[in-house]
Amino acid sequence: MKEYQTITEISGPLVYVETDEPIGYDEIVEIETPDGEVKRGQVLETTETHVAIQVFEGTEGIGQDASVRFLGETLKLPVTEDLLGRVMDGSGNPIDGGPDIVPDERRDIVGAAINPHAREYPEEFIQTGVSAIDGMNTLVRGQKLPIFSASGLPHNELALQIARQATVPEEDEESEEGEGTEFAVVFGAMGITAEEANEFMEDFERTGALERSVVFMNLADDPAVERTITPRMALTAAEYLAFEKDYHVLTILTDMTNYCEALREIGAAREEVPGRRGYPGYMYTDLAQLYERAGRIEGREGSVTQIPILTMPGDDDTHPIPDLTGYITEGQIMMDRDLNSQGVKPPVNVLPSLSRLMDDGIGEGLTREDHGDVSDQMYAAYAEGEDLRDLVNIVGREALSERDNKYLDFADAFEAEFVQQGFDTNRELEETLDIGWEILSLLPKEELSRVDEDLIEKYYQEDADVDVDSEEGEESSPVGAD
Repeated sequence: MKEYQTITEISGPLVYVETDEPIGYDEIVEIETPDGEVKRGQVLETTETHVAIQVFEGTEGIGQDASVRFLGETLKLPVTEDLLGRVMDGSGNPIDGGPDIVPDERRDIVGAAINPHAREYPEEFIQTGVSAIDGMNTLVRGQKLPIFSASGLPHNELALQIARQATVPEEDEESEEGEGTEFAVVFGAMGITAEEANEFMEDFERTGALERSVVFMNLADDPAVERTITPRMALTAAEYLAFEKDYHVLTILTDMTNYCEALREIGAAREEVPGRRGYPGYMYTDLAQLYERAGRIEGREGSVTQIPILTMPGDDDTHPIPDLTGYITEGQIMMDRDLNSQGVKPPVNVLPSLSRLMDDGIGEGLTREDHGDVSDQMYAAYAEGEDLRDLVNIVGREALSERDNKYLDFADAFEAEFVQQGFDTNRELEETLDIGWEILSLLPKEELSRVDEDLIEKYYQEDADVDVDSEEGEESSPVGAD
């Protein structure tokens, strides 16, 4: 162990130390102040004579008289199946009052790249219980499907709903004892407020979801530098549970915007040449290193599925964070401010939303035979209804044809019955598709051009009359109701 007392400069979250030999990149460092306080850091940049260290706990209290010890190893997470049910801080230290973690092994949080040849193509359905996702933008095992939200929208509520409801239904049916496939949730929170943290933990404990979850919690008043390691901690735990213990792991990371802000802060402290809007030019590579840790591996039963959540600054989907995320991931779930103001829960706008792997994870043998046709037809009908709403604002509804009015009725029913379900309702896929057929039956049969005739004969409901007054309680009250 090398120890130095040669700190030359302290700049924001960075400490610069003069050394007499090269130090390894990413090496873990302990910095001890004269009063005995010890803080951890990581080598961010190294030359033959100097190193730059990012300090996880912040540089407050560190002076040039502090001692710097280089530990000769990279940052590792103690991993064991007993992580399930535990709550850690952003650096992987238990904060739930439970016993110390006795690890099976310690794993480098950077992880190892998955050999592309060894990857299995994602094509197995995950049921979230949310109709707007299961029916229209299906999540499959091994996929990375982000949620694009904005400040003030209920993305945290949607994340909690997915965390407690997500299942692997087809394997549940195959289980002899009816217990289903081992399913786990790894939840990584970055830069959230104490109030949000309390809401997360209360929901996890109330619903029992904590028993199958691993939680990493980085709060808004924690050092920003810690946010750069929190998602890597979470993904390291997810990979261990998936590829060593055969769990199907759903990893939820919120909020990736806070993570990127931490990258920008560190880049500014290092006086790097900024890229778009001040973010580091390497942010695309950095995000890809996180997102590409999702997937399946040949010969392994488990899988890692990612749902990163990000809040778009200024509701701008061309901002660098959602823009780069969209390039790397396989689609996105878009939350909509207008739907939220109308009381739709969850306020998911299916038109700009997309799941690029949906077609491979649905259909006969994977989900119900009519899944793809129902989704395509509802998408087309809702898009036409949205266009007609713009026309109504100009000419009035009375000027439209009977056909056009049916599409307007469909758009209203789609939002009030299909998308609207509240944050406590868990819908089976069968129920989601049945609701889809109920509202599709508002349209004449000849308008269902994207649905196979055999499916129309089997599922179409003659003289359908959709009641927008839902029976699912207050959270499912009709759109626009007083």
